[in-house]
Order: sequence, then C-alpha cells, then structure tokens
Amino acid sequence: MTQRLLILISSLLFLQQVPALHAAELDKKAPNCHLTSLDNGQQHDLLSKRGKVIYVDFWASWCPPCIKSFPFLNTLEHDFKSRGLQVIAINMDEDLDEANEFLMKKPANFTIVTDTSKQCAQDFGVMAMPSSYLIDRKGVIRHTQLGFKADTASELHVLIDKLLKEQ
Repeated sequence: MTQRLLILISSLLFLQQVPALHAAELDKKAPNCHLTSLDNGQQHDLLSKRGKVIYVDFWASWCPPCIKSFPFLNTLEHDFKSRGLQVIAINMDEDLDEANEFLMKKPANFTIVTDTSKQCAQDFGVMAMPSSYLIDRKGVIRHTQLGFKADTASELHVLIDKLLKEQ
C-alpha cells in the first residue's frame, strides 16, 4: 500500500474510535495563518478576515471524503457569501500539481490556498482529512469537524446562519 493510503486508513479508523474528538479548542481564538493562493500566488492572512465568518477546511487530493466535501463547500459559498461567510480551503498536498489536477475534476467556487510550511495545520492541530473549523466574526473557533459528514449539512447551515446574525 502507498503511504497516503495507509495514512487515510489510519485516519478513518482513528476517527471511528473517537468521534467526539476535536483538534482545535472550541471558544479559543483561531491561530493566524499566512497562506498562498493556489492559482495566483496572492497572500492570505486569516487575521485580515476578522469581521467575517470563516469556514476553514483542510483538504488533500488523495482524500476520498474531500471529494465529497467540495460540492458542500461550493453550496456554502453560494448560500452565505453575500451575508459575510468566507470559505477558505487549505490544501495539504506535498505536490501542488496533484492539487491542481483534483481541482480540474472538482472545481471550487471558493478560496483555495496552500500551507506550504504546514505551520497552519500544526497550529490548528489538524488530525484528519478533511478537518473543518468554523470561526466567528471575532476570530473565535465555534465549531470543528473531523472528516466530512454529509448528514450534518443542515446543522452546519443553521450554525452558520446564527453566527452571521451575531455582531
């Protein structure tokens, strides 16, 4: 088996054993990250997004649940962008060509960046692919999710709506 497949299987087995585990601590400030846009090299800084609700998603091209999550992320961007949500997907591939190939098959209508130093993933405590963090307007982590679970989409929509109404 390839190393990626072993990592994926290990992550999935780990998640099944501890479904309530969360990497980043809820109700704590989100770490600041310096990220680079995958398509044009533009710099992104999470601190500069304060005032918006941010849905941060760590993903990789080799991750089967990530394939399933992209339509959901596109829907979030479409449904909530005008109200102040920003979806930022942080790619964790070692080879960015693999990320670009993935995006040719699964286009994204949201911000795609890379964490080449892997510092952002470390600061968030990412333990699985995908890992998602919902950050409120003040920069506080209000929800985390390890893996992708399509059956939680309506719950996330309600939570995002609530956060967007907060000042």
